[in-house]
Amino acid sequence: MEGWKEKIPFIISIAILIIAGAITIYFLENHETVYYSQIDNSKLEMLSATDNMKYQYTLDAYNENGRKKKQTFKASRELKQGAYIKLEVRTLGVHAWEEVQYNELPQKVQEKYQK
Repeated sequence: MEGWKEKIPFIISIAILIIAGAITIYFLENHETVYYSQIDNSKLEMLSATDNMKYQYTLDAYNENGRKKKQTFKASRELKQGAYIKLEVRTLGVHAWEEVQYNELPQKVQEKYQK
């Protein structure tokens, strides 16, 4: 019985580490940041013709505060030159994208792409 009493702090420490790790993984996988960019087909890279996602873009993108960050994402087709896009970014990269109109961009992003 004495052996168990000595192991309880160790077991509690391991349990806390496992719980903290699970919470961290959950947060990283479900935390989403939105960035906005404009399609520039000169930054288009062709990928394998056998892959469903045949095109890859690496573009400067801006968050709602106007902070710039390069974002890389794949597409199944070449996108419309000059189109504005909204990128949903998770820890492991761009999760989804959609085309948006200029007036849907946050004010600080519009300033980066003034017409």
